[in-house]
Amino acid sequence: MNDNRSPRWRLRRAVETPGAGRAARPLIGPPGRPARPRRFFTVHLGFTAPGPADALEQAVAYAEALSLLRPELALGAAALSPADAWHRAERLFCGAVGPDGERCVDVADHPGFHHAPGPGGLGWGDGD
Repeated sequence: MNDNRSPRWRLRRAVETPGAGRAARPLIGPPGRPARPRRFFTVHLGFTAPGPADALEQAVAYAEALSLLRPELALGAAALSPADAWHRAERLFCGAVGPDGERCVDVADHPGFHHAPGPGGLGWGDGD
């Protein structure tokens, strides 16, 4: 016995010519399992502020600035909490759903109409 490979591989090598059928098959096949659905993740940014009102104003400014740099950022999910009490998170933006499915981008508990994102965004609701 000159070859100690399994009989299956010896037979396959004898039947197939070198390189036959390889051109038709891609080198990298599709993944065996479906892609995972996109998940939601949260970034926690720490900063100091003199008080809760100043912290709220600063958090809104940070969230709006980040949304300009990265449009995929979900502004409606932005929240503010004390560093040692994440369970007391308060939302930063209104997020009310409009007639066309858009969400209000004004700060939470704002007076007046709700406003869709973008310049000249649709306004809706009861306002002054």
